[in-house]
Amino acid sequence: MSRDEPGPTTSLVCPRCSRLHDPDERFCRDCGMPLTFEGPRELEPRDDAHERARKVDPRFARGELVRVAGGRNQAECELVQNILLEHGVPSVLRRTRGFDVPDFIAAGPRDVLVPESGYQLARELLSEADLLTSEGPPGSLPGIGSPARLALGIAIAFAIGLALVWILYQVAT
Repeated sequence: MSRDEPGPTTSLVCPRCSRLHDPDERFCRDCGMPLTFEGPRELEPRDDAHERARKVDPRFARGELVRVAGGRNQAECELVQNILLEHGVPSVLRRTRGFDVPDFIAAGPRDVLVPESGYQLARELLSEADLLTSEGPPGSLPGIGSPARLALGIAIAFAIGLALVWILYQVAT
């Protein structure tokens, strides 16, 4: 028999105080805990999802999901996800707004979302890896900053267009 499989020569150990006991005992004499077979402490993960879940630090898994980064495609965003996961920050991918039409389901840009408690660490990690684009605070529109800024840009473009039409009208008459 191997050492990992329970057998008649395998000793029992207390999971609380780690004291070794004879195979015929069932409870620890010191703390009263049920005994387990001595063997490897680490269990192998069942699948990839189980392995990923074991890496998540609960401190960074609290709060609403906020956008921390974006990528041009699925592969780029999965790279960002793996960097964050190695430091305990869980993340979720979402198709970028406006690209959730059938033509872009398999391809197209994605957003990387993290819980609010992991936002600062995620920003630091991605800036160190030069994968962070300049963005506003959580909740702002990607690439715009604020709706007021967008409205100002549209108004300026409209004024320039009106001025060009007026100049062309003056030249033509």
